[in-house]
Amino acid sequence: MLIQIFSLLLQVAVGLVAGTCLLRMYMHLMRINLSARAGNPLAPFVFAMTNWLVLPLRRSVPAIGRLDTASLLAAYALVLAKFVLLGLMMGHIPDWVDLLVMSALELLNLTLSSLVWLVLVYAMLSWVRAGSDVGYALGQLVEPMLQPLRRVIPQIGGVDLSPLALLVLLQVLEIVLRHLGT
Repeated sequence: MLIQIFSLLLQVAVGLVAGTCLLRMYMHLMRINLSARAGNPLAPFVFAMTNWLVLPLRRSVPAIGRLDTASLLAAYALVLAKFVLLGLMMGHIPDWVDLLVMSALELLNLTLSSLVWLVLVYAMLSWVRAGSDVGYALGQLVEPMLQPLRRVIPQIGGVDLSPLALLVLLQVLEIVLRHLGT
């Protein structure tokens, strides 16, 4: 029972911090201004959750173009550390190649899950309150993924079904990824 509780807590903590590292990487990739002066409501949270890990890595891991490799490496290292800790607790650690592959697949799964949550929150905010700072910030993250779908899927009765289509595509990718992991 204690191992299950620790595993759950570890999964939540790693998912939160690694997911925020991925969010930081994605925001950097999309050129979303994260400065304090920009007024981005997500920036203080992202910095508070990730600076302790990303900033030291930035000293030795340069960005590749717009790709924030330090944030990506931080997320990957957290997932890898989670698998190592869980393996130590269970008394068996897979070989390093398996650990590296499992961590990469887990990171992809975390990315897809995070995107699902971003789209869900964005869609819900669009129904409830238009024009909020958080809605604008989420729009900068989600709209680039919705635009190609909007070219293909027309509005039906004034309802934009592109978020639903994106959610279905992300779910299909999660199923494929789960199948690859087995």
